[in-house]
Amino acid sequence: MASGARAVTAAVAVLVAAPLAVLALQSGLALRAADLAALRFTVFQALLSAAISCVLAVPLARALARRQFPGRGALLTLLGAPFLLPSIVAVLGIVSVFGRSGWVSQVTGAPFPLYGLTGVLMAHVFFNLPLATRFLLQGWQSIPAERQRLAATLNLPPMARFAHVEAPMLRAHLPGAFVAIFLVCLTSFVVALTLGGGPRATTVELAIYQALRFDFDPGHAAALAAVQAGLAALAVTLAARIALPDLGAGLDRPPVPQSRGRLLDAAVILAATLYLTLPLLAVLAEGLPALSALPAQVWPAALRSVVTALAAAALAVAAALVLALAAARGSRLAELVATLPMVASGLVLGTGWFLLLRPFVRPESLALPATVLTNALMALPFLLRLLLPQARRLHQDYDRLAQATGLTGLTRLRYLTLPRLARPLGLGAGIAAALSMGDLGTIALFADQDQATLPLVVQRLAGAYRMEAASGAALLLVALSFTLFAAFDLGGRHAGK
Repeated sequence: MASGARAVTAAVAVLVAAPLAVLALQSGLALRAADLAALRFTVFQALLSAAISCVLAVPLARALARRQFPGRGALLTLLGAPFLLPSIVAVLGIVSVFGRSGWVSQVTGAPFPLYGLTGVLMAHVFFNLPLATRFLLQGWQSIPAERQRLAATLNLPPMARFAHVEAPMLRAHLPGAFVAIFLVCLTSFVVALTLGGGPRATTVELAIYQALRFDFDPGHAAALAAVQAGLAALAVTLAARIALPDLGAGLDRPPVPQSRGRLLDAAVILAATLYLTLPLLAVLAEGLPALSALPAQVWPAALRSVVTALAAAALAVAAALVLALAAARGSRLAELVATLPMVASGLVLGTGWFLLLRPFVRPESLALPATVLTNALMALPFLLRLLLPQARRLHQDYDRLAQATGLTGLTRLRYLTLPRLARPLGLGAGIAAALSMGDLGTIALFADQDQATLPLVVQRLAGAYRMEAASGAALLLVALSFTLFAAFDLGGRHAGK
């Protein structure tokens, strides 16, 4: 097992370092004026998106922590959906609701200015408001109930209660939530591709895509990708210095009732629910009629997406399991290597592999293998975080017993390790498969017309203004993504019994 851990550690390190090294060698960091504008916009929109998401999450998390109401459990589940929802689907739903001919424009009679910075911020808040809320809700529910009851007994005014009970928690949790969301928005590609664009709303990731797909300027793309990797590495370093709260526990603890602010809490919860559900309802309403007449290219693309997702999930789970077991035995190197993919986005890694393979083969011929590999690498840090606590507990509780009874190798894996880690393995495989199903990074660089996955087909249909067909394909994408996630998650739960 030790030799296997060393092999996986070396493989992951090489697969991440090789494309980054190619980018560093070919870039020369010769940036143009437009690149500096894209860099400023990337940082600005990430900072603004993180700030808005965190500010809006404070009253929402506070309301959810204080109120018990019918459907509260379903709303908490909804807060996890945007993480698994394919980005292109959410963007289509936002366009259907807030676009020039969307629901809001039809009701108000005036077109909504969706595209550009406004659209990018709205989409990022859609994805990241739930994430920030989960961070802060965990913090609110970590406040001892006795403190809340003591504040109520003393009849503290709202501002005094906030200053003495809630503000210390926010100071501990908000920085971690802000940095995590900033990192996500820094490497966002689909949102900028669909709702951004133009000289004033181009991100670095979008500029990389344009340099390779439209200008075919590999040196320029390499320079941009090197800058993006540097930005991501800086954000990851900052995140490592700020403890990120755990999302795993506490979301189902009954709230401590509060007598004041019921109407305000109800308004906040209603507004957030509408903002999160209307785009999904729009995709459902517009996609259902189109399911019976989907374009011919949708079905082979859907099959390619499923095969790619299954392969990426298998690779990610196998690598994460080996590295988590090694880290549980004390290997800091294994834990560090498993987090390496966080320093680059899928598009940046794809750009590096594109430049690395181009002298030897046609990159288009390796579109699907490159997509599988990149998606597996990008899912690896999430899976390690899921597996590592359970792997450490398994090592502490059973390692001596296994050694005393001679339980080693594949026998130990089959009868001890896999049954004990079945639940996080199933959940991790579901997350990896769902993330891979919705990926539109590497495949957008490599694929030609015959190798497109379903997210790329949806994006092309939307770009051709075939919105009904795009909505139908998007609905199919959502159904397949959540089916794979549910199948793996339920399978892990069943195996763990």
